[in-house]
Amino acid sequence: MSRFTLSLLTLTTLLSGCNLMPVYQQPSPPVSARFSGDSTTATAMPVADMGWRDVFTGPALRRVIELALANNRDLRVAILNIEKDRATYRVQDAALFPTIKASGNSSASRTPADQSQTGQALTSHSYSATLGFSSYELDLFGRVHSLSAQALEEFLSTAENRRSTQISLIAEVATDYLTLASDRDLLKLAQDTLASQEHTYALDQRTFELGSSSALTLSQAQTSVETARVDVEKYTSQVAQDINALVLVVGTDLPEDLLPKSLPARSTADASPLASIPPGLPSDLLQRRPDILKAERDLKAANAYIGAARAAFYPSITLTASAGTSSASLGNMFKGGSGTWSFAPQISVPIFDDGINKANLASAQADRDIYVADYEKAIQTAFREVSDALAQRNTLGRQLDAQQALVDATAKSYRLSQARFNQGVDSYLNVLDSQRSLYTAQQDLISTQLSRFTNLVTFYKTLGGGWIDTTGKPVATLTAAAKY
Repeated sequence: MSRFTLSLLTLTTLLSGCNLMPVYQQPSPPVSARFSGDSTTATAMPVADMGWRDVFTGPALRRVIELALANNRDLRVAILNIEKDRATYRVQDAALFPTIKASGNSSASRTPADQSQTGQALTSHSYSATLGFSSYELDLFGRVHSLSAQALEEFLSTAENRRSTQISLIAEVATDYLTLASDRDLLKLAQDTLASQEHTYALDQRTFELGSSSALTLSQAQTSVETARVDVEKYTSQVAQDINALVLVVGTDLPEDLLPKSLPARSTADASPLASIPPGLPSDLLQRRPDILKAERDLKAANAYIGAARAAFYPSITLTASAGTSSASLGNMFKGGSGTWSFAPQISVPIFDDGINKANLASAQADRDIYVADYEKAIQTAFREVSDALAQRNTLGRQLDAQQALVDATAKSYRLSQARFNQGVDSYLNVLDSQRSLYTAQQDLISTQLSRFTNLVTFYKTLGGGWIDTTGKPVATLTAAAKY
């Protein structure tokens, strides 16, 4: 049996040298060599190698991200999909080798006397033990090999999808966290404004009762109070919704001490490593984005399937073989002369299929071309996302300065209009206009501060960061040896 098996495996190895799978060639990126500027300065550490802890430095935010990585259900599903596709790949890869099974049989039968040639009842026994395989396909033209390569690329594609899910999760948690902080700032601004307007209204009401101001002035002051009260209720509701959204994406309840009270100081954004990345980034950084790597894995899988479609034009040979021993007596099963064997090769040659094989090959080639277009589109989309993030980053600092200057100017205008009203020079309407302008400018300042922080989050996500943890090791490592 060992010689037979060894000879068969040797024959299989010799016949499996032909592979009709096309040689994979990576498409050229359909984008410019650089994102912006002419600088050739490189960063000390590629963005894709930065740890998410290096960017998100707040202890509370780090803890929230850790909870999300441990509890988010979308990420959990992505991990389980990897295990599923890993098993699928192992099943397909196993087809490259014969499945050898051992079996043992025992049977007994009785023949009644009136049906026996000897006129006496007979009892017969049969025992057998065999070792063999069935329907093993000799991979003469690489069909099984191509299907195994396709399954491997699909498995690796799922692994890249898991990475993309994690990066998106970290960015979503950070964005939701910052949005909550921003809305709490807006709520505090509305509460402070309401308290201020209630105080002003109380003074106006007293002067009205003393006959020093008109009913119109009192009514105008009341509109400011009610407007601020509406905003307080609106932002109170928005803060509650923000907390619910953050809890959902994290996947577990969050204690109050982990929730932000307000946006971080501007210096935190200015100190971020993403804020100091020079212009002129090479666009080949995009090759490390997991969504682009996934698109390339899908392309490789489609390329591998073409080999299986081509192999369908050629003959296929399957083997069924077994060897063992058989005897009417259990004690004689392994004595000389009891050996048995069988060998049943089968060949299938395509003669006429009304163009099915040609259509399948054309479909496989069209799929490959579709995945080429999808891969190129993924690169173009990523290029635009990074370029947009860079363009916004380069202007947000100046926009924040301008917005702060606008707040200072409107605050001064409000103080002057209030002083002029107190001296009887202007009407209260000018005070209301200045007050609304100041309130709007303060709201816009908070929104601009939020945009500054979320732009850094978006920039990090678009460059494919967030995969490395603080120790410099991948959060999860998936490797599979390429066999082709």
